[in-house]
Amino acid sequence: MNNLRNEYPRPQFKRDEWLTLNGEWEFAFDDNRDGEKRSLHTGKVALDKVINVPFTYQYPASGIGDTTVHSTVWYRKSFTVDKKMQKQRALLCFNACDYETDVWVNGYHAIKHVGGYTPFSADITQYLNKNGVNTVVVRCFDPADPTIPRGKQSWRDKPFSCWYVPNTGIWQSVWVEFTGDDAVSAFSLTPDIDTCSFGGLITTLYGKADEIGLDVYYAGEKIKTQRISADGKYTRYNVSLMELDFVDEKHYWSPEKPNLFYLDVSLYMGGKLVDSAHTRFGMRKVSIDNGGAVTLNNGKLYQRLILDQGYWKESGITPPSVEAIRHDIEIAKAMGFNGARKHQKFEDPYFYYLADELGYLTWCEMPSAYNFNPDMVYAQVKEWQEIIAVARNFASVVCYVPLNESWGTRKILVNDNQQDYARALYSLTHAIDGSRPVSTNDGWECLGATDILGIHDYAYSGDDFKEKYDPESFDTMYPQGRKLMADGCSYRGQPVLLTEFGGIAMQSGCKDGNWGYNSGAKTHEEFYARLENLMNGIYECDFCGYCYTQLTDVQQEINGLLDEDHKPKFDNAKLKSIFERKE
Repeated sequence: MNNLRNEYPRPQFKRDEWLTLNGEWEFAFDDNRDGEKRSLHTGKVALDKVINVPFTYQYPASGIGDTTVHSTVWYRKSFTVDKKMQKQRALLCFNACDYETDVWVNGYHAIKHVGGYTPFSADITQYLNKNGVNTVVVRCFDPADPTIPRGKQSWRDKPFSCWYVPNTGIWQSVWVEFTGDDAVSAFSLTPDIDTCSFGGLITTLYGKADEIGLDVYYAGEKIKTQRISADGKYTRYNVSLMELDFVDEKHYWSPEKPNLFYLDVSLYMGGKLVDSAHTRFGMRKVSIDNGGAVTLNNGKLYQRLILDQGYWKESGITPPSVEAIRHDIEIAKAMGFNGARKHQKFEDPYFYYLADELGYLTWCEMPSAYNFNPDMVYAQVKEWQEIIAVARNFASVVCYVPLNESWGTRKILVNDNQQDYARALYSLTHAIDGSRPVSTNDGWECLGATDILGIHDYAYSGDDFKEKYDPESFDTMYPQGRKLMADGCSYRGQPVLLTEFGGIAMQSGCKDGNWGYNSGAKTHEEFYARLENLMNGIYECDFCGYCYTQLTDVQQEINGLLDEDHKPKFDNAKLKSIFERKE
């Protein structure tokens, strides 16, 4: 198959010995949901189709391209273990499958995972024929249910409004990696520039390792080695570093200078190395000062963000390649943006990895569910915790967004239960990672329990922005016909960003059901004039940044600065001159 994702799938947490399972798998629809009754889980029954993993059946990159609804799908693939790996433990890893996933290895049930956007893995050593052929079978159930976190995936039988053709089943990479008798299963890493240190929690798979080694590298040189005793499965650690420059903080991470430290984490049992994992981090601090400004490394940060929904014409929410991700970041920077609000999606790990490397700020947003009930609360809270556990280790992530525009909490303006839920999400986010600000319900109907006041306003003109966005009026204003502050809640002086605006479409594209948030511009000159008018309005306000809608056209929504093939629709230098004026 032509479209392959064969790079190591999880670059922020990497092992040396691994085997890709991407590529050709057998595949089948199971519309009667009787596949297990037909013994598909045993791996002994061939499936009737072929699919290119990690692309989903709805999109052409999969080799199928069928947009009809099939809620249950099956996968089957065989592999062998290289001789040098046969004495090691094997971990079967998935970066993301949507939504309920069951995995069998040689007929044995290995793992069940629920959630469409987060990674999971299982130790499959006991199920393997190490010197023979092994068969993995995967079943995914992705119901058209607005109760589960969907993001921008339609739950109807076709796309509508700003919801698109969904992605069902495996949509990110699958692989096997090999370790000794214990392994690092998770870690957190929080830098502290004020003490020139970093620390967190290292979790091991079985708690057998008795010692942990930490080796730190910067600019190609080892600058620190530390050995600590392990405390079972969970070991807290802290590493203090010498200042690398006693005059300037040249080693800090920022969009202008995305400096990175590298860290090797090693596990030992009785002095023997049993596992080694590689990661990297940026020494940087995101905070809010007493004057209500967002700061990076204790200096004011003005965020020039682009709304990025992460869709591709040929592959939906699955990036077709690492280079496609790099292209989007580099072209966004060329247009004057210093970051992206990744909208309604937890992205492929290479997005955040490259954002770290290229100096690109990112906002991490929870994909929404839309039907408020106890099941929705459970599903969203579970998956949000899993997202934060991964996102917290990327330097580029500078803000969390658990809710967007009251989606899933439609009555939050007046409903105490929904307001309590939003406050709980705010506190939960800080409990897992207190090192970033949170925009609790980005857009409108905001609560006092938020670190950022994110406002959405698709106004045609910015002429009245300075008068309109007087902080004295925030408690009573309706920027998009929705009240900015929820009932009983008041603005508390938080930093303010205009986190959705623009959405200007070209009139020539507004046909056959295609649309933009703002009426179509007839010419490029009209587009630039309207954009400059909006930006002038923003510059007159005391905002800490903005987020323009949006990076690319997505299916029926054609207000992107790039088309659906991610090619420029406008002059990048001209856009840069408009978007980059405020510092």
